[in-house]
Amino acid sequence: MSRILFNHVYKHYGKDKLPVVKDFNLEIEDKEFVVFVGPSGCGKSTTLRMIAGLEDISKGEIYINNVLVNDLPPKDRDIAMVFQNYALYPNMSVYENIAFGLRLRKMPKHEIDIAVKRAARVLEIEQYLERKPKQLSGGQRQRVALGRAIVRNPEVFLMDEPLSNLDAKLRVQMRAELIRLHKQLEVTTIYVTHDQTEAMTMANRIVVMKDGIIQQVDTPEEVYNNPSNTFVASFIGSPPMNFIDGRLEEHGGKLEFHTSRFALEIPLGKAKELTAKRLVNKVVTLGVRPENISVDQIVFDAFPNAVVNGIHKFNELMGADRFLHLDIGGPNMLVVRTSPRNFYNDEMKVSVAFDMHKALFFDRDSGVRLTES
Repeated sequence: MSRILFNHVYKHYGKDKLPVVKDFNLEIEDKEFVVFVGPSGCGKSTTLRMIAGLEDISKGEIYINNVLVNDLPPKDRDIAMVFQNYALYPNMSVYENIAFGLRLRKMPKHEIDIAVKRAARVLEIEQYLERKPKQLSGGQRQRVALGRAIVRNPEVFLMDEPLSNLDAKLRVQMRAELIRLHKQLEVTTIYVTHDQTEAMTMANRIVVMKDGIIQQVDTPEEVYNNPSNTFVASFIGSPPMNFIDGRLEEHGGKLEFHTSRFALEIPLGKAKELTAKRLVNKVVTLGVRPENISVDQIVFDAFPNAVVNGIHKFNELMGADRFLHLDIGGPNMLVVRTSPRNFYNDEMKVSVAFDMHKALFFDRDSGVRLTES
């Protein structure tokens, strides 16, 4: 059983002891695939290196399989790490690179041979065992790095942005490969990335970080549909969620979201929730994803009192989607996901309807979500 527990973990550097990781608390279950995601400098790689023993823990405790590992050297933690730059020995063959760690452990030669060939078979690199790293493509080198980790049969895999050096097509292929590999090997895996697409497609759970602090821990679906704050809502999703500031006002027994340009009627369930929190006549932030704003008549019929008029400024054709950028009189453009078959001229007037069941409300100052869903 490969369970990992973080208990109030901190990491700071220098004389000022400014924390890079702050009060990190997390429990990772056996066989989970957990992704740490966040912008550069948020502390995700530092946290991974603390698990590996490559960084000291300034405060708090890390347990692997109920064993406190704060002072345990890396070689005794039964983990395998895959780095961004592959870290292969250029003068060694693929076979020798994969076998290197096992030879350091003084494993018998015939057992090494069995283990290396088994790993090569799993990764489909058997035909490259005699080649040197310089004779391989980026994707093949990454498979070799994975093979070196797999062959050790560790309790935990740690992966630090392993796909960031690959081109877009290869990243997609290797994402699928890593998912397949995890299902086959069933090893607890922690994966670090700044790419929210990797997080959404690979993780059992996502840990979103900012400034060394956990912002949200949940499944990809929950993080996307119910972000805990505006940072998570903007970081997860492409294009990011639209945000509009406005005042909550009651008119004719109904709660509405008002700006200087338009008003949107809020569905009864959300209205009750916002009213119970005494937010009537308060300024809040409305959050709505581009796919929940529509030019389709069916949405206009469902939400006739949640229509906004804008001016088309430009659009982006993204194959299966077209993203409209509309000027609705606020500080930011409103981004709308629509069909690529629709065509729009510059400065054209466009009306859109908001799916208010999917709209979220956030505190304007703290960014914390105010509604449950």
